[in-house]
This record gives sequence, structure tokens and C-alpha cells, in this order.
Amino acid sequence: IDGKVRPLSEFAGKVTLVVNVASACGYTDENYKGLMKVYEKYHPHGLEILGFPCNQVGRGRRKSGTEADIKNFCSSRYHVNFPMFSKVDVNGPNTHPVYQFLKRELPEWEGGGGSKGPGADLVWNFQKIFVDHEGRPVKRLYQAWDQNAVESEVYRLLREARQAGAATAQPTS
Repeated sequence: IDGKVRPLSEFAGKVTLVVNVASACGYTDENYKGLMKVYEKYHPHGLEILGFPCNQVGRGRRKSGTEADIKNFCSSRYHVNFPMFSKVDVNGPNTHPVYQFLKRELPEWEGGGGSKGPGADLVWNFQKIFVDHEGRPVKRLYQAWDQNAVESEVYRLLREARQAGAATAQPTS
């Protein structure tokens, strides 16, 4: 979001939660607050959260402003300190390569409505895609925030990474 290129190899060996974020959505407040709680608790143990702003999904496909506006909104309202990227398309012919990969490789996703199955389009903001320490997308959750579902998946993936010898610390429950 700062105009700097960040190679995804920077996150190799880490459990990653990829989220298409928004600033003008009914799910914005609960998701940013929840994401920050999870990030603060599990980042020291090897979790990364990657935020990809997108105004392509949701009711009305609202414009989210410039990248400077998005950065200011996230940092001033929610003190977001996890990596945020430039605005991307998550569906359609201009889908960002990260989302092309995630949607192609991902098994069925859980919760909500809309299309399901590998390659299914994102139908709303704040869909959460969990990627294990080996870079495999393993779970996709719908937009509503569910602290227990998110934390239990993060904990499970961090535990698996630790058992596999990845460079993560053991999280406490």
C-alpha cells in the first residue's frame, strides 16, 4: 500500500491469513478489530495477516478511496500493523495473481452463500483464506467475524508448522 514491492517469499514458512479488506462495509469494524486481536496474539508465533483492499465485491461495490486514504483509515481507526497491499481485483479477468492461485488451489470453503468449490469467486469483503506454512491454501471462511473459528484454525496451523519443524514458536491457547 506504500508503493513498495513485497515479495511473497518474505512470508515463506509462516502461517498466513489472506483477507480482502474494505473500509466501507458492514463487516469492517468487527473484522479489523478481530484481525488485530488475532495478529497481536499469534504474530509472535509465526502468523502473518496480509490485507488486500478491494472494492470489487459486496453490496454496491463502494469505492474505498486512494491507497493513502485506506492506509490512514486502517492505521488511525484500527491501528493496523499487519502488511497491507495495494488495491486488487479478486475476481474476473484482472484477478490478482495471488487470488488466482488461492482460488485455483483452494478446496471447498465454509460458511455463507454464493458459489462454492475450487476457484469460486469471492462474494463479499473480508473473506479469510488460511495458508499453511508450506504455502498451501487450506481453508476459506466467509465474511462474518467468528473469533473461535479464526483462532482455532490459526492455532491448528501453527501447531502443525511447529511439529513440521517450521520456524514458529508454540502458541498458548
